[in-house]
Amino acid sequence: MAVVKVREVDGVGVITLDDPVQRNAITLALADELIAAVDELQANPAVHAVVLTGAGSTFCAGADRRLLAAAEASELTAIYAAFLHVRRCSLPTVAAVNGPAVGAGLNLALACDLRVAAVSAVFDARFVRIPIHPGGGCTWMLRELAGPQTAAALTVFGAKVDGAQAARMGLAWDCVPDDQLLGTALQMCAVAARAPRELVAQIKATLTAGESWRSHDEALEYELREQLSSMDTAAFRDAFAGLR
Repeated sequence: MAVVKVREVDGVGVITLDDPVQRNAITLALADELIAAVDELQANPAVHAVVLTGAGSTFCAGADRRLLAAAEASELTAIYAAFLHVRRCSLPTVAAVNGPAVGAGLNLALACDLRVAAVSAVFDARFVRIPIHPGGGCTWMLRELAGPQTAAALTVFGAKVDGAQAARMGLAWDCVPDDQLLGTALQMCAVAARAPRELVAQIKATLTAGESWRSHDEALEYELREQLSSMDTAAFRDAFAGLR
């Protein structure tokens, strides 16, 4: 039985981790299905953005404990592959964090371009309490998103962050009532869903490329090239036809 569900809503692909009995823990099967779901939506020209959420009261409880207990490098990298595939998705991604996002589940939320948290959301690295060293780039993603103090609080000191706190410290864009979470995440994607798909994907690619830039001048050169390219499209010509 599938543990990852995929649907399309007005140009937005919705991926739901659908194993609530296991609190949507990442097994090898779930990892494979999540990768396939991302590929399916990237291949669908009608989809311009992706929302990722969990069924039930948990976003994702992290890697399945039974898998972790016997894990070697190959199993760990298979778990990493799931959220890295989300991170490398060519389309913009929003995590609708509907409850605890724990360990690798936190990594999955951090892998998205933007997070909307429910009031019931909990951002919990938990690694130090298992005890195990963080993996999957967790320390780097936390530091980049919320700074070294927050990264240390979650990974070294075992702090947990609720939805409201996450929004205040930049881990989430917004915190909303639980019953408004999916609607808010879909609304966040509405403009991207109406924009040209190629443009949305290229803007995301530019944001990713910017991680390696060392100066404003590099950004100017890169963006000039991409801006000129976007102006040489039918969508741009149609939008500005009356002004030429």
